Amino acid sequence: MATFTGLSSRSINSLTQKTLPLLTKNTKPHFPFSLLLTLRASKSTLRAVTMSYDKELDAAKNAASLAARLCQKVQKALLQADVQSKSDKSPVTVADYGSQAVVSVVLQKELCSASFSLVAEEDSGDLRNEEGKSTLQRIMKLVNETLASDGTYGTAPLSEEDVLAAIDSGRSEGGPSGQHWVLDPIDGTKGFLRGDQYAIALGLLDEGKVVLGVLACPNLPLSSLASHNLQDDQDKVGCLFYAQVGSGTYMQSLDGSTPIKVHVTDLDNPEEASFFESFEAAHSLHDLSSLIAKKLGVKAPPVRIDSQAKYGALSRGDGAIYLRFPHKGYREKIWDHAAGYLVVAEAGGVVSDAAGNPLDFSKGRYLDLHEGIIVTNQKLMPALLKAVKESLNEKASSL
Repeated sequence: MATFTGLSSRSINSLTQKTLPLLTKNTKPHFPFSLLLTLRASKSTLRAVTMSYDKELDAAKNAASLAARLCQKVQKALLQADVQSKSDKSPVTVADYGSQAVVSVVLQKELCSASFSLVAEEDSGDLRNEEGKSTLQRIMKLVNETLASDGTYGTAPLSEEDVLAAIDSGRSEGGPSGQHWVLDPIDGTKGFLRGDQYAIALGLLDEGKVVLGVLACPNLPLSSLASHNLQDDQDKVGCLFYAQVGSGTYMQSLDGSTPIKVHVTDLDNPEEASFFESFEAAHSLHDLSSLIAKKLGVKAPPVRIDSQAKYGALSRGDGAIYLRFPHKGYREKIWDHAAGYLVVAEAGGVVSDAAGNPLDFSKGRYLDLHEGIIVTNQKLMPALLKAVKESLNEKASSL
């Protein structure tokens, strides 16, 4: 569908208001009816494209960077006692709660919005139990130390109740109306625990569309993964990727280097492509990914890393394809993809489900999609979709 980025949302409203009555008076319209329908359908897209989210982006970058600072401190002193167990068996760390609290506090202080909606992974239920008291105290200490280290968020320390309230601000259900922040406080918790890749992933929805995305990746090298020397301790790590709808994707170091604009690879030969997939076999069907790669003729072995750091790496051309095929019964959450989706899309990439449908973040806390998620550039997408379809059919027929 075409979008008319040269027109403001106000101009679109004026145009439709002046033209639609002509259709009801049996007079010849000044514009084709299909154009009018397109104009109406494009209004939500135009709203996102023509609005500026500069203030929200600055707040999001600050929030994610401070949360990354907290997470880095915890990871350096990581003890097995930091890990709790949730009912869904995914690990929760002190850093997970602390990161969510920091992001919530920073966004609310910087934006001073009367209505603040945050869709996030954690809630404070476990911390309010007697067994969680000591963990809560550690979180409160970390959050206050992190906020104080920045020097711009006041001197009064947060109480335990303040921290609990900040964590619980993430209980929003999201949806198609209004603005909603979407946060994964530590995406890639297992990577975090291993000392590998993880990300603080923060996005903003406006009327159901992702309009802003920030990925703080504390362990991702600033140089390409293809050229990064894992044995060289001098290689600098710590990336901040950010994107605003209609403005492209940028990367800088977490300590604040000059941002550079990044773009996905322009590779058009599938045989030369490399692809990312989840590190953990429990998170994605590696055998299906291998079958797809074989059909494409991909020669390079898969690059397996944790978290939405894959989206960041792909946005700057480190690889050409990202495949994610969760096990049957798993429902993707919007916080696992919202920020990464926009970072790749604004870098010129394409993100869809396995059938080629765009991801819909307007349905609440979950993404309901066909089979899995595929990410690549526009040149490779047709061949990738064909290989995915054939591989899924083969897999289904073998059952």
